[in-house]
Amino acid sequence: METIFKQLGIVKISIGDVQRLEWEAVEVKIRRWIRAAKVCIRIVFSSEKRLCSQLFDAAMDEDTCFMETVKTSALRLFTFPEAISISRRSPEKLFKILDLHDAMADMMPDIEAIFDSDSSHAVHVQAGEIQTRLAEAARGILSEFENAVLREPSVVPVPGGTIHPLTRYVMNYISLISDYKQTLNDLIMSDPSTGSDPNTPVMDFTELEGKSPLALHLIWLIMVLHFNLEEKSHHYRDTSLAHIFIMNNIHYIVQKVKGSPELREMIGDHYLRKLTGIFRHAATNYQRSTWVRVLSSLRDEGLHVSGSFSSGVSRSALRERFKAFNAMFEEVHRTQSTWSVPDAQLREELRISLSEHLIPAYRSFLGRFRGHIESGRHPENYLKYSVEDIERIVLDFFEGYAHPPNVRRR
Repeated sequence: METIFKQLGIVKISIGDVQRLEWEAVEVKIRRWIRAAKVCIRIVFSSEKRLCSQLFDAAMDEDTCFMETVKTSALRLFTFPEAISISRRSPEKLFKILDLHDAMADMMPDIEAIFDSDSSHAVHVQAGEIQTRLAEAARGILSEFENAVLREPSVVPVPGGTIHPLTRYVMNYISLISDYKQTLNDLIMSDPSTGSDPNTPVMDFTELEGKSPLALHLIWLIMVLHFNLEEKSHHYRDTSLAHIFIMNNIHYIVQKVKGSPELREMIGDHYLRKLTGIFRHAATNYQRSTWVRVLSSLRDEGLHVSGSFSSGVSRSALRERFKAFNAMFEEVHRTQSTWSVPDAQLREELRISLSEHLIPAYRSFLGRFRGHIESGRHPENYLKYSVEDIERIVLDFFEGYAHPPNVRRR
């Protein structure tokens, strides 16, 4: 038996030795253990049991022979998964623990059939207890992960309002969870513990009626991620950039859910529409916080002089208005060309939307008042941009790096 174990790569190792290993090394050992354990249970132990049955007529002698042959080996075999089942919990361990749990569940009928006597029953019980502890570990890790996402403390804003590393990590993690849907649906039997803390999001279970506990846990994970992202957005000094940050991150969440049929089925279209509404609302808030002030410089109010025998337009006020627009537009361009919208389609939609508000307003204002500036001194100081210039410059926005204004002088 010792020779066979050595050939299979099953070495004598204590629980403490396993727990002191780096997790990357443990992952490799888990893969090897699963392959070796299936050979041990289904071929080696099974063959030994048949051999003892052929050598001895009496059941008692048969069991004694079998247990004397395999007991030490069986205990050694299950030391490894037992060590994993009681090791310190952390998010990166979940999926290998689930692999171990599934392997134990797969082998359990064979274990029951082989270790079916009174003298060998302890081995069967030990295997069952390990499987149970692995299930408890998986449930505990998921719960602890939810709390970790909610409390993740980083406060330094990501440059340009792009996708936060936490968002990528959590959504990749959720996608992996959906790959283990079948196992976790059996293991996760209770709803998420949302608590009554006012500093946590509120989950309306009535809106999510009919969802499995696992689906509710995934939705809760997205909710606590969104809650944390909102807190992080407050660390941006520029409100407009805070809106871009929320838009980018919630859009990324939506795209990840849509990209996984398993995940989309569990999350459901109702909650997906809710998330879509959140990132679209953030995009609208961005436009309001950035462009209302810029567009206000293109209004007629304050430009007309009542009772004048001139054209009725105050040229000095008009010059100030063009100067104000130029300065504000240049500042927005200087700042927001360095902001990032990583998704190409979302970036294009945002540019089109702001162009639909900005371009017609500027074209109209320029058309009505250009003549008053051109007939005065130094018109080039005030008429800095054509409509085509504005259209080209808008294409610089949200690229993630600075652009000089692309102005075509005529």
